[in-house]
Amino acid sequence: MKLRPILILLTGLMLLGFGCKKDKQPQGTILAQVGDDKLYEESFKSVFSEEEWANMDSATRKKYIQDWVNLTLLAQEFQKSGLDNSLEVKQKLDFATKKVKANALIADRMADLEISEDALFAYYRIHKGEFDAKALEYNVQRIYLEDQHKAQQLLIELQNGADFDLLVKHNSQELLRDKLGHMGFVSPGTQDSLFWNQARELQTGEYGMFAAEGGWYIIRQIGSRESDKDLMFDDLRAQIRSRILAERQQSIYEDLLKQIKSKHTDVYYY
Repeated sequence: MKLRPILILLTGLMLLGFGCKKDKQPQGTILAQVGDDKLYEESFKSVFSEEEWANMDSATRKKYIQDWVNLTLLAQEFQKSGLDNSLEVKQKLDFATKKVKANALIADRMADLEISEDALFAYYRIHKGEFDAKALEYNVQRIYLEDQHKAQQLLIELQNGADFDLLVKHNSQELLRDKLGHMGFVSPGTQDSLFWNQARELQTGEYGMFAAEGGWYIIRQIGSRESDKDLMFDDLRAQIRSRILAERQQSIYEDLLKQIKSKHTDVYYY
């Protein structure tokens, strides 16, 4: 699973903290606390889309919570420094706050948006020439574990620099362990298509984790090459959905601006 950029998350979490009075914080499940600052699960979830939250494993959530703790420590030190009185900082916070509000407005308009299978296929037929004709195959190494908690622990170890070969050798619960978990190159439309779908979301050398076959796989994408197989609709479904969402978001943004500007005559440029 590909991690979301940390800076984007930190910006969102920063804005959750600035300008909030302690007595107005939402009540709920506390995930972490730094001094008097508390991170509630409800606030934490609001930084992500429903899909991102549903697909996020607990190891990734723990990493993001640690990011929030680190950010809070820095922000508290910033408050002590008196830099919050800087005009430059105030202007940046004002701009960032407006950006969050604008994105929230657009997200609200997109909340009920559904993309049917027919819409996906229609888009594919119209834009088929815009997608890569040939599939990439990915070289995958894997660890299989029956216990989710153990898998999450190993993923954290890998992210902290542990050796993948050693973790396969001492932990993987399948015969492929004897080959240090090397699957070779996996392709779409084959019995290994599940691993191909996961590997295509990773950069070379990056790790991912997902559930399958009654257990959990940790995989490492260690290279790619062009296949002689053409990409079909099923292989492109996720990419098509992302493109449609991006186009709908842009359309909503433009329509919103037209509606709002039509009601305002007090916009001036100097």
